Amino acid sequence: MARKSKKLPKQKPRSRFKLWFFVIIFSILFGGALGVLTAYVGSAPSLDQVELTQQYSTHIYDINGQLITDLYRENRVPIAIELLPEYLKNAVIAIEDDKFYQHHGIDFIAFGRAILVNLREGRFAQGGGTITMQVARNLFLTQEKLISRKLQEFLWAVQIERKYSKQEILETYLNMVHLGHGANGVEAGAQLYFGKSAKDVTLAEAALLAGIIRWPSRYSPHNNPDIALERRNFVLKRMFDLGFITENEYLAAKAEPINVVERKQRSVNAPYFVDYILDDLIERYGEERVFGGGLRIYTTLDLNMQKAAEKALANGLPKGYTDTNGLTQPQGALVAIDPRSGHIRAMVGGRGEDKFNRAVQAYRSPGSAIKVFAYTAAIDKGITAADIYVDEPVEYVLASGETWSPRNYHPTFDGEMTIREAIERSINTVAVAVVNQLGFNTVIEYGKKMGITSFVESGRVNDLGLSPLALGGLTKGVSPLEMASAYGVLANKGIRVEPIAILKVTDYHGKVLEENTPRKEVVLSEETAYIMTDLLRGVIERGTARAANINRPAAGKTGTNQENRDAWFVGYTPELVAAVWFGEDIPKPMVYQGVQYGSWSATPIWKEFMMEALKNTPISDFKRPDGIVEVEIDVKTGLLVPENCTLPKDEIRTEIFIKGTEPTEYSPRCSTTSLWDFTLFR
Repeated sequence: MARKSKKLPKQKPRSRFKLWFFVIIFSILFGGALGVLTAYVGSAPSLDQVELTQQYSTHIYDINGQLITDLYRENRVPIAIELLPEYLKNAVIAIEDDKFYQHHGIDFIAFGRAILVNLREGRFAQGGGTITMQVARNLFLTQEKLISRKLQEFLWAVQIERKYSKQEILETYLNMVHLGHGANGVEAGAQLYFGKSAKDVTLAEAALLAGIIRWPSRYSPHNNPDIALERRNFVLKRMFDLGFITENEYLAAKAEPINVVERKQRSVNAPYFVDYILDDLIERYGEERVFGGGLRIYTTLDLNMQKAAEKALANGLPKGYTDTNGLTQPQGALVAIDPRSGHIRAMVGGRGEDKFNRAVQAYRSPGSAIKVFAYTAAIDKGITAADIYVDEPVEYVLASGETWSPRNYHPTFDGEMTIREAIERSINTVAVAVVNQLGFNTVIEYGKKMGITSFVESGRVNDLGLSPLALGGLTKGVSPLEMASAYGVLANKGIRVEPIAILKVTDYHGKVLEENTPRKEVVLSEETAYIMTDLLRGVIERGTARAANINRPAAGKTGTNQENRDAWFVGYTPELVAAVWFGEDIPKPMVYQGVQYGSWSATPIWKEFMMEALKNTPISDFKRPDGIVEVEIDVKTGLLVPENCTLPKDEIRTEIFIKGTEPTEYSPRCSTTSLWDFTLFR
């Protein structure tokens, strides 16, 4: 009887095709890499070039060349490898390069595996780098994820292994790795997290340090304790699997809780500004290079102005109280910019120890400071400073069908007045009327052109309304940096300049890595900017911000929102624009020791800062453009007055206009005959 042949399972052609495809691609790439590597050998660095020196501190300088801070010279403490426990060295080897003692700088199997993973993922998911290659990259190369750079790593790694012992290479690596929060090297890391030397760490602590290396911001126990614990236990399991520790040691260390000491804040100049630029620097150069690559960072900050800003804010904020989070309330922020260059000259993001930068990250209601955008649009669209509006009770029908009546800060209505008077007195009803006349989209358009990026234009709750655009009750709010930049357009003759903080970055040898120049754009006519500046000068000279008078030409606007939850003053000279904000982190009415605080209390802060910041700057005025004309008007009608008009002097004003928008009719209130006729007319 013939045996029945067993049916073989059907092959999956598609799976086999994928497998062969990856094998072929891998072979091509790997073979190509070896070929290129061979070609590169002729350009390999000489042994004289390979020096495992200690990493250099990065220095940050202000606009005048004064040192702001070092990153992080005080927190890099070298330690001899002989002093370190074996389990600390083994923990690092286990998680970073388990073939460290077997290869000669390159682990081709790990590298090949990384290539396959990267092909499958369609991105650089793995690097396949050895400890020696990481030393090469951090000491001699860039952080770019390029094949050419990887080949350079091979060459440097091979030469490093030729010149130095494994112990020397490992020692360099252990003293170099970034472990988060400015700690470089295992000694600094141990002191940061455990308050002791690396030679005294336990097995569990050693595993935690080793685990942090791959991704310091994520695996830091200060940032993410649960993730750090999981990562530590993974390292311990890896050590056990590799035979570095026994099962009992593994289980005992795994059961040990994470006990880290409280993180001490490092005292640096301009801490909020330094944190502001660090995010960009790390993104471009990587943490290792920023914190230990010997970079020279040349910034726009002026340390003298910075100190003046910090002092003015400290002096001007009310004493307040300490909240449940241990923070002083109210908080405040001040940011100053050169409107001509966009250079950030000073930045204070709060008071206290927290890292929340209110100059950049706090978006709050600007109150009446928002009116500048509506009035700028109005002037640009042909409305003049002499146009008459009526301050009176009025009802508006909102999109919801509800009615709304704006009210002034003081519960009175004063009838007819010019735009100039309405701005100087911050009359809400007139601002609302202007927004209603122009349309919401027009006002938002001008705010965006001038630098406001935070308008909410869609959704159930948005800024397309009279109250948000005239009174400042914005959905998201604005930041002090945005407001300073936007007002800077007026100071800079209608030219918007994007704020910048970093001028130049060089490496340790002086090679320029980047240079930044201001990005400029004309967004307003010079005439519109000048008239708005002149109107805002009146706010300081005669209006709501008389307390901001600094005895030189200056312009600005106060801002107070509903119930005095936020207080603002944004003002400028031709050389400098500064925005001051203060309020509580969780908004609420500001009443301290029985005193209600509002925008009036922000102006002295601005004044103190500006007077100190500009004390050595010659006084200059805003330059009047050729397209401006001035005529005498009747302030009650906004119309011309003849030379022999008999109106009282306080009812006649010399007003400025964009040429072609000045009035052409005479005021009917003027009498050129007799006082009797004038009286009868009135």
